[in-house]
Parts: sequence; C-alpha cells; structure tokens
Amino acid sequence: MSVVSLKEIVDRAFDARYGVPAINVVNDLTLEAVLAGAVEARSPVIVQTSVKTVRSIGSAVLFGMWTSMTAGIEVPVTLHLDHCPDRAVISECLERGWNSVLFDASTLDVAENQRQTVEVVAEARRYGAHVEGEIEAIRGVEDGIGSDTESVRQSLQTALGFIRETGVDVFAPSIGNAHGVYSRTPHLDFQRVSDIVEATGVPIALHGGSGMTDAQFADLISRGCAKVNISTALKIEFMRSSLAFLKGAEERDNWDPPSFFSDVRSHVVALTTGLATTFGSADKAW
Repeated sequence: MSVVSLKEIVDRAFDARYGVPAINVVNDLTLEAVLAGAVEARSPVIVQTSVKTVRSIGSAVLFGMWTSMTAGIEVPVTLHLDHCPDRAVISECLERGWNSVLFDASTLDVAENQRQTVEVVAEARRYGAHVEGEIEAIRGVEDGIGSDTESVRQSLQTALGFIRETGVDVFAPSIGNAHGVYSRTPHLDFQRVSDIVEATGVPIALHGGSGMTDAQFADLISRGCAKVNISTALKIEFMRSSLAFLKGAEERDNWDPPSFFSDVRSHVVALTTGLATTFGSADKAW
C-alpha cells in the first residue's frame, strides 16, 4: 500500500466506524515520525499541512519530502492541506500533488462560501483530489488562521444544503469543539453529527481533537466522525520533548544533535501510535 486518496481512507473508516488520525506535521522530523508511527500501528493516516507550514518550507520541498518518505510505505497514507482560505495556495498544492484540501471560507457568508467551494471541488476533481468543507469557523487560532470568537451556528438545513450543493467529500461541523488547548472538558453537540450523517451519508471531520476525552472520541467516531484532526497535541509533544532534552543536554554539557532528533522522534511516534489505538484505526491498514 502507498499513497491513496482521502476519500478511500475516510470512506472505509466511516463504513467500519473507526477514526483515522489526521495529524498536522511541522517539519521533516515530524513528518517521518508520524508516518513511522502509522506503520508501527498498522494504521492508515492523514498527514496534514497548514498554510503556514507550506509557506515556511515551500510546497516543492515539502512535497519532495512527502514523496521520498512515502515511497514503498506499507500503510495507506494521504496528504491534506488543512484550513486554507487562500485560493492561490489551494491551487498551488493541488497542482503540486496534494491529495485533498480543506477550503476554509467559513468567514464568508454561507452563499459565497458555497459558491467558491463549488469551484474548489471542480478544481480538485481535475487533479483527482478531494475536498473538505465547512460553513462555521471552529473557535481558536491555529497557525495564524481562525478566531477566538465562536461563529454563529448555522441551521441543520443550511448545513445539509451546503453539503448537497457543493459535493464536498468530508464535512467539518461546529459542535462546540475548538482549536488549541481546552481549559475544561468541552460540551459537544453529539446529535448534530448524527443528524448530518443520517441525512447525507457524508463522513464527518472532527476538528479540535487535542484535549477531548477518550469517551468523547469513541462516541463521535461511532456517529460518523471518520477523520479526527490533531494539531495542538503534536506541537505540545514536539516542543516539550525538545525542551526536556535540551535542558538535560545543558545540565550535562553534552550537545549531541542526532540523539536529540532521535529522542523527539520517539515521542512523536508514540503519540501517533497512541492516537491510532484510541481512534480504533490500529491494525486497519489494507
């Protein structure tokens, strides 16, 4: 198995009611470690890149890393552009070879969001790619995109009409979830997921997964959340493990970059395998 489409991964997960980790990577080390964790867990994985990461590394270099690291990989993997409001970046990534995109036009009114999402879906189809859509901004700022103010929740009929008219492959509703670190266990609208799934049969993307409880994950996945986004948890693991190793290096006055990279890598691998177990995707590779 190697690189496959987003739709193939999420449709299988949706039908069997397990969740696939959709993990935002930030550099070559985290990319390799997430892929290694997926292989270790025998789990499909969705590797996500933010607009900030695409711009900081460059789409050509980032995609070169992706193709090199996924050559001959033994589990299903796919490359997804996360939360992108910039049509030019979407076009750049689709042309480069990304397998899917989230066109984030949630700051626009629903009619304009829908009009542009139809265009993005048509563009993606020309590359054999897929599209995730949303109509409400998830509260919280992630890599410079978003707002700490929760947007107005749209009606169920508005959400269903958007899904039907745009033809998006995955839909990300606002259910009380948020990007970043939760100050308390979030109160989630589980029924909204069930209502959308029952009416459309479209897989749901769960955003703001970092910090939710295992019970919340299990409930939402059983209702049709097939794509589970994780960004903050990886950043925290990456930064904290880096800080801990560097403090130890300073205390020992022993500066060994390869050992530093290996230690941080092991933490990201463990995070990935743990997520696969929690979401039920471990041993689901085909």
